[in-house]
Amino acid sequence: MEQEYTYWMALAHTERMRTARKNEIIVQCYERAITLPDFFHCEETVWQKDFDLTPEETDWLNASKKELPNYSFEAESLLEQGYGLIPILSPAYPKTLKQNLKKTYAPPLLYTKGNLQLLKADSLAIVGSRLAGTVSLQFTDNIAKLATAAGKVVVSGYAKGVDKQALDSALKYDGKSIVVLPQGITTFASGFKALYKDIIAGDVLVLSAFHPKAPWSTGLAMARNPIIYGMAQDIYVAESDSKGGTWSGVIDGLRKMRRIYVRNPLPDEKNANQLLIEKGAIPVSLQGEICMEEKAVCVSEPASPYEGLDDRIGKLLKKQKLSSKEIIERLGLSSWTTKKMTDYLKKMPDVEVCGKSPLKFTMKGGIDNEPTLF
Repeated sequence: MEQEYTYWMALAHTERMRTARKNEIIVQCYERAITLPDFFHCEETVWQKDFDLTPEETDWLNASKKELPNYSFEAESLLEQGYGLIPILSPAYPKTLKQNLKKTYAPPLLYTKGNLQLLKADSLAIVGSRLAGTVSLQFTDNIAKLATAAGKVVVSGYAKGVDKQALDSALKYDGKSIVVLPQGITTFASGFKALYKDIIAGDVLVLSAFHPKAPWSTGLAMARNPIIYGMAQDIYVAESDSKGGTWSGVIDGLRKMRRIYVRNPLPDEKNANQLLIEKGAIPVSLQGEICMEEKAVCVSEPASPYEGLDDRIGKLLKKQKLSSKEIIERLGLSSWTTKKMTDYLKKMPDVEVCGKSPLKFTMKGGIDNEPTLF
């Protein structure tokens, strides 16, 4: 695989080509049992006939092909400096990221430095405003402490406010963290200096999906946010405005039926936390405990627990695997036990079991049966 890094960089950084299109090419290569070097050395007619590339896409790839010597030098330099390169087909690529973002947004190539074992651990992200107040920062600290106690890795964007607090708190409680950069990994010099001891100790992994030499930019910061959400199994929101990165990330997550917990705001707070709860996020207390009563009000649970329940469960399980407990939390069915939900799910004809400990469920013909690498 190391000899192919040059070509992975060329494809990953092909300008103007969407991530989804790059991943489609990767899937087509996989299905044809050819490598990326094979692909790049195909004739243009093969690209256009067998891979359905447009003339415009052909020009973009030819431009990347001309950069192969430079990418070869850069790949060798990165490896010599101790950086890691993880293509999306590598067993080391984080499964959580691939499952959450799928082929539309999953980065074709990741650059890393630090403990790669953290990519395999259970994870959560704590997100929120750069200008978060004292209560939000305390909430962040509480959640990071709980995550550490549970052996979960805290995903951080390394921005001011909630992001930085999440990282600092995780390390304070002897936990571990994955830092997702809004820039190229070789431009994070000051950050590496600050985190040097933690990286050496195996407590921090730094990750970037962008060109190694890319400087920080607002555009990359926005493009980085979906990766933070994608790297986490659970998402906790300390504080959100009604616009911006946190808001858009949570709304997108709720649309995809992600499990998102939002701090229940104080009566006099001016933020959008309550709006997110009303849109389906799970409210939690300052200590991270689920507020069942508030949740039931927010999701407007039907008078009869069976009213439209099959459809609601179907939407949840169409794109993910969930346990009975997780389904109860998502739907706000505070009066249900896990046994009651498990028995109910087993009677649904379109639901199938896909796990043993804990028992999880998904829809037949759902994510387990998608004929793709994602």
